[in-house]
This record gives sequence, C-alpha cells and structure tokens, in this order.
Amino acid sequence: MTVTAQPAVGEEALPGATGPTPRRRTGRVRRIALPYLLLLPALLLELLVHLVPMVIGIVMSFKELTQFYIRDWGAAPWAGFDNYSLSVDFDAPVGEALLHSFFVTCAFTVLSVGLCWLLGTVAAVYMQETFRGRGFLRAVFLIPYALPVYAAVITWAFMFQRDNGLVNHVLHDQLGLTDSPSFWLIGDNSFVALLVVSVWKGWPFAFLIVMAGLQNIPKELYEAAAIDGAGMVQQIRRITLPSLRPVNQVLVLVLFLWTFNDFNTPYVLFGQAAPEAADLISIHIYQSSFVTWNFGTGSAMSVMLLLFLLVVTGIYLVLTSRGRRAADV
Repeated sequence: MTVTAQPAVGEEALPGATGPTPRRRTGRVRRIALPYLLLLPALLLELLVHLVPMVIGIVMSFKELTQFYIRDWGAAPWAGFDNYSLSVDFDAPVGEALLHSFFVTCAFTVLSVGLCWLLGTVAAVYMQETFRGRGFLRAVFLIPYALPVYAAVITWAFMFQRDNGLVNHVLHDQLGLTDSPSFWLIGDNSFVALLVVSVWKGWPFAFLIVMAGLQNIPKELYEAAAIDGAGMVQQIRRITLPSLRPVNQVLVLVLFLWTFNDFNTPYVLFGQAAPEAADLISIHIYQSSFVTWNFGTGSAMSVMLLLFLLVVTGIYLVLTSRGRRAADV
C-alpha cells in the first residue's frame, strides 16, 4: 500500500507527490542554515581580528622588513628563511638573546602556573566549608581577577618603588628583613616582582574554576570516607584531586597559554625595556619589532612562538587524553 504525503494546513497537494512539498523543504533548509547564519558575524570578526593579521605576520617573517619599508611593506625584499636562521643562531647575539628570553619565560610560566593552581586549589577547598563570612571572602578573593590589568599592575609598580614603595616600607622599615631598600623593578629582583604580580592577578581564576569543579563532587563520598576513618589529607588525595582531574587539565592548559603569552604585565610593570632577569619572550619580540624596527625578525620570532605553543598544546592534549583513557580502564 502506497502512502502519499498529506498536505499541511494552507498548502495544496501536488498531483502525484509522494515526498515533502517545496515549502517544507524551504523551511527545513532555513532551520539548518539558521545556526550558521547566526555564527557568521562572529566568524567574520574572528577572521578580521585574528586570522588575517596572522597570515600577514607569516608573510612579513619572510621579508626583510625594516623601518625603510614601513610606508610600503609590500615592497620589502624577500629574505626567505634568513630571519628564522638569524633567530635560531644561538651563537649570534640575536639568537642568544632569544634563547635567554625563552628560558626566562619557561621558568616564569612554570612557577606562575604552579603557584596559581596551588593557591587557587587550597582556597577553593577551604571555601567548601560553611562558616561566617564565607561569601565576603569569596568576593575579596576575586577582586584581583576583576580589576583591570593596567590599573592593577600600575598600582604594583608604585608599590615596588625603591624609595617610597609599600613593599620596601614593610620589608625594610617595619620588619627590618633587608639591610637596605631593594630595587624591585631592575636587576635580579625584577623576576620576583613580575612573578608576584602574575600570581596575584592569576590565582583567583584558578580559585573560581576549581571551586566550580568542586560543586560536582557528591558530599556522600566525603561522608563515607570520614566513616571509614579517612582524614582530610586522604580525602583530598583520594577523592578531591582525582575528581578534579578533568577540570585541572583544562585549567593548567589555559593558565599556561595565558602566562606564556603575557605581554601586558611586564610591559606596564617595566616599560619597553624589561630587565634581563624578566625579559619574557613577548616583550623580547616587541623590542625586536618596534624598538629595533626589524619587523621581519620579530615576525619570524612570533611565528616560531606560535608553532611552539601549538606543539606543546598538542602533546599536552594527547598525554591527557591517554591518561583519561587509562583511568577509565
């Protein structure tokens, strides 16, 4: 028995039609195309803001682009891979300085991400307990994350001043921990100052993410562990950390990318010329491009930084996915 399509209200059945009417097909196409049409403005903005400058930067890395070609950078002569060769020639001054900046950035990123995660996790676990003033403390903890970066870092720059800064006033004048006021924005202490500011403004994000992840852990697990005699340390080790593994994997990756690419913090704290001890790779690329006016070399360094972050991210995702599969088995 052949079943023919019945016309909908307000539609006329076509003679001999056995499938959807043209009007129904049009409605189905509109429903399918609607999500893509809604995403189209965001995709166009993403293309203009990120992808187009990225492609232009890659093209610039293959050109001998200096201050003589700023008005017409398309007329700059092709340099091939000379900019890349110069950047990775670690026996030359340019490559040696880039390698030093890379090591400084790696050390800074490891310490900053580790301290942000540790402080955020400890604070989030502590805030799980109910006590008077918990809501107030949660709001206070999120203030560094909510403040504008420039306003916060400028405040820290004033606090790190040698003669009238709050840090030296407390450490030297009040506590007497130093023989003389320290220089925090130059010399070796600049790395410590940069790390303090980075952790101060970054750990509330870790606190917020971990606190949200803790809400998904059933309280019955802690109650059962307490009945079995497990202490707080054992509960954190056996329940909290394994349950937070998916959250921590994403959190660590995001913190790593943010910290390794951080430009605003060192630029506002030290200006265009960061001290050698705090010469992060983002500031180093900026100096190579906009201070020495060698945009070709700076673009080559940016492309290599992009490739490095892509490789590290890919390896991290592969290792974490394998770890999840092994845990599920």
